[in-house]
Amino acid sequence: MTAQQTVGMRTLVIGAGEAGRALVRDLQRDARHGLRPVALLDDDPAKRHVAGLDVLGGLDDTAAVVLKHRIQVVVVAIPGLAPRRFRQVALAAEACGASVRHLPSYVAALRRDVVGGDLDAVDVRRLTGRGAIAVTRPGTGAVIAGRRVLVTGAGGSIGSELCRQVRRLQPSRLFLLDHDESHLQRLGLDLYGSALHGDDIVISDIRDRARIDQVFAELRPDVVFHAAAHKHLPLLERHPCEGVKSNVTGTDNVVRAALAVRAERFVLISTDKAADPVSVLGATKRLAELIVQDRAGASTVLTSVRFGNVLGSRGSLLTVLAEQLGSGRAVTVTHPDVARFFMTVSEAVGLVLEAARMARGGEVFVLDMGEQVRILDLVRTVAQALHVPDPEIEFTGLQAGEKLRETLFAEHEVHLPTRHPRIHAAAPTSRDEVATALGCLPALYAAADTNDRAEVRRLLARMLPGFPAQAQVRERTQEGERARVVPG
Repeated sequence: MTAQQTVGMRTLVIGAGEAGRALVRDLQRDARHGLRPVALLDDDPAKRHVAGLDVLGGLDDTAAVVLKHRIQVVVVAIPGLAPRRFRQVALAAEACGASVRHLPSYVAALRRDVVGGDLDAVDVRRLTGRGAIAVTRPGTGAVIAGRRVLVTGAGGSIGSELCRQVRRLQPSRLFLLDHDESHLQRLGLDLYGSALHGDDIVISDIRDRARIDQVFAELRPDVVFHAAAHKHLPLLERHPCEGVKSNVTGTDNVVRAALAVRAERFVLISTDKAADPVSVLGATKRLAELIVQDRAGASTVLTSVRFGNVLGSRGSLLTVLAEQLGSGRAVTVTHPDVARFFMTVSEAVGLVLEAARMARGGEVFVLDMGEQVRILDLVRTVAQALHVPDPEIEFTGLQAGEKLRETLFAEHEVHLPTRHPRIHAAAPTSRDEVATALGCLPALYAAADTNDRAEVRRLLARMLPGFPAQAQVRERTQEGERARVVPG
């Protein structure tokens, strides 16, 4: 395989007929499409190899192949595929975290110079019932083109998609920063065909202030997207000091470094759990938002983007559900009524890029994400897509820090319209509230550095009214459900 063929998202082609073969050859010849075919599926057992790639099974094997081979994109290249069969394949792929595109007409593709122009997206909104949301608008790329862009947490799901979309907007340089070298290597291979792409790939930990200062002084980015964070809610309840070190101290370090080099724009990736937070994840991300607001007003435009759960990301709910259903194990759901907001990775990144363009400083942008989806309903939809008629469901009880339903805005936050019809903003918190919260940062950092979990929770509760000083988890007993305090 040539270096060019190693570039792009791992792609599974559905259909080994004339259209599929031509598509594979075109994608292998031209890496500009951003798709790297790694295998095919076809119901004809006589078709075993195409253009050096294996045909790994029939269309019913879509979910298994996507999971086993870490497929990122599935392209359906059977023009005459029946709509019902197409939906089965698309839902199976989407349930496992892959995006789906289809080649509606091979004849039409032959009339175009770029075969990618006919690859129409099919997204996970079919699973969640969400309507189409156009996030980015013409002109969004103006804040990226010709500029030096740095993405922290570049190897993560949001960070890597940011890198892919930013790269297409033609920055003068794109710097990928992460502390996990394996994630960086994988992203480097996807983007460039090599993990050794000059000085653009940077191993660095956002907790290390001196190292971050050094990196920013050397690279002098114009635009910074800060996606690096600890994001696993249950684990952070057990390890709150680590949440503070990464999500608060780390953000503080990156903001300071961006201001020191007079970056033009800084965008923090936040979460809906920061609205009236009751979890360590939400509390630390809310403090990160307040740090961004507090530093706004300088030459650097600083803003935050808050959104819900991301589908298709590494370890996302759909991937976990697909793995549980595929293994025959019981599907674990915390509560029959638990519900969440959902969006696709590409949609989330589109919002981030649009926010970078609209930002004036200090805002928290929030996408209109529609109605929350009940997890139990989502399980049944995914099970249907994977042909599991009656999945066994085990209710485990709400975990520490988990809400039954999320909110996008805190109760006291004022909703403000923006120039984008589907994006709102939370009015900045009063300066007095910000000062009260951030005045405890030195004490919080000291408690985290000494790994004093109880003191970290006590300080978070003092800084953010409503945050519980002690974590509670609902657990099942023979007598029913009860609350248990998780040791600090």
